[in-house]
Amino acid sequence: MSSNKKYWKSVEELENSSIVEALRNNEFVEEIPTEEFLGNADALASSGTSRRDFLKYVGFSTAAVTLAACEGPVHKSIPYVLQPEQIIPGVADYYATTVFDGFDFANLLVKTREGRPIKIENNTIAGAKFSANARIHASILGLYDSMRLKEPKLDGKNSSWSAVDLKIKSSLADAKAKGGQVVLLTNTLASPTTEKLIAEFIAKNPNAKHVVYDAVSSSDALDAFETVYGERALVDYDFSKASLIVSVGADFLGDWQGGGYDAGYAKGRIPQNGKMSRHFQFESNMTLSGAAADKRVPMTTAAQKQALVQIYNIVVGASVPVALDGAFKAEVVKAAQQLKAAGTKGVLVSGIEDKNAQLLVLAINQALASEAFSTAGTRQIRKGSNAVVAQLIKDMNAGSVHTLIMSGVNPVYTLADSASFVSGLEKVKTSVAFSLKEDETAAKSTIAAAAPHYLESWGDVEITKGTYSLTQPTIRPIFDTKQFQDVLLSVNGTPGNFYDYLKANSGTIITGSSWNKVLHDGVFVVGSSALAGGSYDYAGAASLLSKSKSSGELELVLYTKTGMGDGQHANNPWLQEFPDPITRVSWDNYVTVSQADAEKFKLSNEIVANGGLNGSYATITTADGLKLDNVPVIVQPGQAVGTVGLAVGYGRKAALKEEMQVGLNAYALYKNFNSVQSINIAKASGEHEFACVQGQKTLMGRGDIIKETTLEIFNTQDAKHWNEQPMVSLDHQEVEATTVDLWESFDRTTGHHFNLSIDLNACTGCGACVIACHAENNVPVVGKAEVRRSRDMHWLRIDRYYSSESTFEGDNERKEGIAGLSSSLSTFNEMEKPGANPQVAFQPVMCQHCNHAPCETVCPVAATSHGRQGQNHMAYNRCVGTRYCANNCPYKVRRFNWFLYNKNSEFDYHMNDDLGRMVLNPDVNVRSRGVMEKCSFCIQSTQAVILEAKRQGRVVGKDEFNNACACSAACSSGAMVFGDVNDKESEVAKLAESDRMYHLLEHVGTKPNVFYHVKVRNT
Repeated sequence: MSSNKKYWKSVEELENSSIVEALRNNEFVEEIPTEEFLGNADALASSGTSRRDFLKYVGFSTAAVTLAACEGPVHKSIPYVLQPEQIIPGVADYYATTVFDGFDFANLLVKTREGRPIKIENNTIAGAKFSANARIHASILGLYDSMRLKEPKLDGKNSSWSAVDLKIKSSLADAKAKGGQVVLLTNTLASPTTEKLIAEFIAKNPNAKHVVYDAVSSSDALDAFETVYGERALVDYDFSKASLIVSVGADFLGDWQGGGYDAGYAKGRIPQNGKMSRHFQFESNMTLSGAAADKRVPMTTAAQKQALVQIYNIVVGASVPVALDGAFKAEVVKAAQQLKAAGTKGVLVSGIEDKNAQLLVLAINQALASEAFSTAGTRQIRKGSNAVVAQLIKDMNAGSVHTLIMSGVNPVYTLADSASFVSGLEKVKTSVAFSLKEDETAAKSTIAAAAPHYLESWGDVEITKGTYSLTQPTIRPIFDTKQFQDVLLSVNGTPGNFYDYLKANSGTIITGSSWNKVLHDGVFVVGSSALAGGSYDYAGAASLLSKSKSSGELELVLYTKTGMGDGQHANNPWLQEFPDPITRVSWDNYVTVSQADAEKFKLSNEIVANGGLNGSYATITTADGLKLDNVPVIVQPGQAVGTVGLAVGYGRKAALKEEMQVGLNAYALYKNFNSVQSINIAKASGEHEFACVQGQKTLMGRGDIIKETTLEIFNTQDAKHWNEQPMVSLDHQEVEATTVDLWESFDRTTGHHFNLSIDLNACTGCGACVIACHAENNVPVVGKAEVRRSRDMHWLRIDRYYSSESTFEGDNERKEGIAGLSSSLSTFNEMEKPGANPQVAFQPVMCQHCNHAPCETVCPVAATSHGRQGQNHMAYNRCVGTRYCANNCPYKVRRFNWFLYNKNSEFDYHMNDDLGRMVLNPDVNVRSRGVMEKCSFCIQSTQAVILEAKRQGRVVGKDEFNNACACSAACSSGAMVFGDVNDKESEVAKLAESDRMYHLLEHVGTKPNVFYHVKVRNT
């Protein structure tokens, strides 16, 4: 029977003390009836509760995004896998969409959890050919940016859309009555439906015109192509069809003409049947393309123009006079002769901003009949005209522009002559700026129209001619925002919303398919025919180009950085902390100078006592007297003598958190949309502190970290010669390191066993994998000061190596010539300095998931252990932060979590506010301070694949695991391949058998589950 005894916690409770009663009443506070309050629409509508009280209950940001997410996406959008009403808590849904922000573009899948977008992934369906770069992977964080415009503003005060609508309509009517100009100023739209809508607007307002403005102009290339082919577009090169690539000033692996060429390029760079493409690069700044080239020649832009004329002469048989320095001529002639011999398998590209130079590019590729150069499927992602934009500014200052409606542009920040635009803006009666934030332009406009994020928007995009893509929302608008197109519809008097208009218009394009099918797939291929080129006086263009000369002592070459692009993402902490692939510096832009010019102008870099990198400041002065003060200096190997580089996209202040207001605005030097300016440079006082990760966690000098060979040796020698296996001593005999083991092994052939393959030939160093890992695994942002202290938290890093001699092979020969201790010390000390024009190698390094992991044997609390599937696990709750594992890791891949980065005002990034934390992946816990963390092979995703197959009663499909790992799924070049090595049909299993395969530090005997492929150069 049950006991009737009564128990008391204390004597006071036994005595019925009033203190005990008070404590009991206060132990659980009265709950706020939020469910009753929010769940009853009628009660909510009639409630007297003030907005302040509501915000006090749930917090505005959290409430807004939660209410938006809980209903799922707009009911008319179709999930990639499941219907919205079938959303299952804990199970991810994917939506196909396309992004184009005027600079970047990609075909995407958006991963959502419970209606909340948390990650960008690549759409791999047939026809979806453009993958996300680092900036697009990070763009999801912009959806949850607490600095976004939350409602429209009229004359600097919060307003309503009805008031904005009325103001725009009255302004248009006034402009029509007074004969004033109405101008729509937008970025390149590449949207057939939006362009149709704009055409209807202009038809209703004959005094209106549409001006297209690209912050980073491609106007010269567009002008040249339009002159010859009659269409304002860019060529979409297919580098997979080229056996010889010659680039003159075009960083086609970076942002040249929008980028997105790395996938095709990488296909030709992996040795197949003894062949691979060959790549010549002539450039000023050290770029991703230059780093990947077989032969790179640094030269000024003036010299590049002469080189282009020389190539034209040889390929087409012309004889235009060329003034090319003898030091360059031999290499240029060699490249031109090989290009001509390659014929249809050769291609030439150029980034020189000169119409005549771009005309020669067309002439050379026409003469070659290059297969990589096709006028079918041209790129529609740049349409701006420098001359038209310049005329608009003149019209504004003349007072002839009455109403200016802007969307997707920020000219107050991006225009070199910003002052002229601002003065003209003051003379415009009504100015409207559709913007995500109250940026520099929106702050000076009559109306700051709060625009939705692309993940909240409807739209269509024609990235390349003949390929139609849809943009669909993945969440309801979080704030009171409105699309530019919806406002135009209202102004035009067109009934319905933009969704209805888009769906109706798309029917004329997607013939043979359906709206639901295209929305589900995200892309529809129409196809297009090649354009017939007209005739042109190419010889005249060559003659004019050959007369160009350098106009000053130094050339400033402006460029866009891999992380920051044109500056739209300046408030994105993931991108600010992303180390530049070349310099390995984060949280800064800087002027890059060659070692020769650094010595000439007394500029320097040095590693200080705490391991941080410091550098001089410089003052840059243009030929017309414009000055940029206190620009930090990086001495950059490979920078052409007589040139300096500087990245645009930094120096923003408006609508940015203080931590993100870094760098200097280099757009101020982008005069006449020319990225090459004549300048003088002088050393300024002071020293700049950089957050540079190059000197941190480096494996430089530790055995065969980077293995490489030439194509000739690869084809003619046995693999043991060019992929030499390390030897160790066993019983006083030299044996291969892989045959000796200090650990007892276990059977790894049962079940899944994960491996990651990394091909050094295909890796371009783009960094998309780094940001994808950030997003998938809730990696915290630590800020510039902590990065400088070697405390960055990236689970994946991309090591960059320079050769000391002109090639890495030269380094090996120099090492082999060492004789004695004294020679060794002096030689290795000198070899730490990179060459004036070094070879470059990129190597992604993450936890190697060693089967014989040194970290596991030294952990005193068994926080790190090995899984059956090959992963090295971290049990965060067990970790007490001894860091023994980090000390015992030969790969330096473990990160100690020094601080609480979540909900900490000292780290005011996205994890410090409720809205920003909405991006966090619920499958990965947010780590607290004092624990060790590192790559997990995205174990949450591999298990999801296994569980899904189990639920469906099937085995995991071939290569189904490749998209489970964030880095391999993000890698557009195919350099990273993840999978189950026990599945002998999988790609990773086949790669593991390649003669090019090797492991890092093989002689240590750790038996990693990450393996690399020997880099082969076609020199």
